[in-house]
Formats: sequence, structure tokens, C-alpha cells
Amino acid sequence: MKTPEKVVNHIVKWLENHLKESRMNGFVVGVSGGIDSAVTSTLCSLTKAPVICLEMGIHQETDQVSRAMEHIHWLEKKFENASHHNISLSRVFDHFVDCVPPTDKEQEKLLSLANTRARLRMTTLYYFAALHRYLVAGTGNKVEDFGVGFYTKYGDGGVDLSPIADLLKSEVYEIAKFLGVSESIQKAPPTDGLWSDNRTDEDQMGASYDDLEWAMRTLEKNTSLKGLNQKQMEIIEIYMKFNRQNQHKMLPIPVCKIPSELMM
Repeated sequence: MKTPEKVVNHIVKWLENHLKESRMNGFVVGVSGGIDSAVTSTLCSLTKAPVICLEMGIHQETDQVSRAMEHIHWLEKKFENASHHNISLSRVFDHFVDCVPPTDKEQEKLLSLANTRARLRMTTLYYFAALHRYLVAGTGNKVEDFGVGFYTKYGDGGVDLSPIADLLKSEVYEIAKFLGVSESIQKAPPTDGLWSDNRTDEDQMGASYDDLEWAMRTLEKNTSLKGLNQKQMEIIEIYMKFNRQNQHKMLPIPVCKIPSELMM
């Protein structure tokens, strides 16, 4: 990225225009302590419109919470329009776990509960959005949203607008550096914070974001995949596996079209 300042200005103007066109009053952003939410919340704050940052812990690791709060305090010091709420959803989550029937499908249960965490957070974001007539700003980047589909359907994928979804992860880091996002966030291993064992995104996907970006760019330019070595082909396969299995997130919801002759 040659001009991060121009990219920032473009995104901020885009946010301002959407806010004006929607006739809404501000933005609400979930802040996790990760790079994407830090950049998104900062970009929203640069519009000078009101921004509510929500830290929504569900049995969260202490380092994730501390990074989130470090960023929020930095935002509030830098921008008068930024404010926050700490919302603990642990009891809500635990009550949900107690309410659902037992199952012997342990692995499927763990994944389903991880997605449940994301959906509880989405519900909380929209509570505040409806309360104040704010827009929910998504924090997904291009690789996550359009490459591997690494997000929860109707969880962190449930948003009103996506300011950084055309930026690769490496470009998000460039923007973060330009904006002055804290070093602790810039250096922290990316994680979705949906598990109780502090696993990283790379642990879950089996490839780094740099690898996945490379795969995304390679497939855009070299569909024949000629000249790639074994390691590169393994990365391509990881990318393609996630891309295939997560198409249901990235494509429009299927709608059953009724033939006109059946409606007469």
C-alpha cells in the first residue's frame, strides 16, 4: 500500500456518506483486542460521529480483555465522540449451555457453542444500535470475508456495513501502524476469541494470513497453478477447502422462486 493516508481518508468519507444516507446517528463496534476491530473503531471515530465500542467478554482470556480496554481508553482519550460499555455475556452464555439438551456429538457441540458466542455478541451490538439508531460496523477483512469465510454466519458476519472488507490482512496492519494503534495489538497473534483454549486463527486454519493472502492473489492471477511447489500447493488446498465449505456464508441466501404459472 503506497498511500495509507489516502486509503484512511477514503474509508472515513465512505463511512460519513453511508451514515448520512442511512439517516442514522452513529456507529457501534465490537472491540475484541484484535487488529481488525481496533482499526475499524478508529476509522469510525475519525468520522466525528458518535461511536460506541463494546467489549463483550464470554469467559475471555485476560490478555484479550486488557488489549481491548487499552485500545478503548486510547480511543476515548483521542476522540471525544468515542465511548464504551463493558458487557459480560458469560452468564448469558452459561445459561444457554444449561438450557440446551445434552449431546454425544462433542466436536460439533464445541463448534456450535463457539458460533453461539459470536451470535450473542451480534445480538448485543444490535441492542445498542437500535437503542441509539446507530449502524453496526463490521470488522472483517478481505481474506476472512471473501476468501476463506472465516467468520460466523449471523455472528460477526451480521453487520450493517463493512469498512475494511476490501483490505487484505497485511493492509489492515499498514493502516493500524499509520493510525497509531497500540503495539500490543499490532503484535498479538490474531484470534477470534471464541474458544476457551486461546487458540489462534492460524491454529484453526492451519495457515497464516500471509499464506492465505498469497493463495488468494495467486488464484486470481494463476488459475492453472503451474510451477508451484509442494508447500505452495498445500497452502492453495487449505485456502480452497475453506473457500468451498464456506460458500454458504459468502453467497446470497437461496430463495425459492415460484413459477408464474403456479401463482395464477
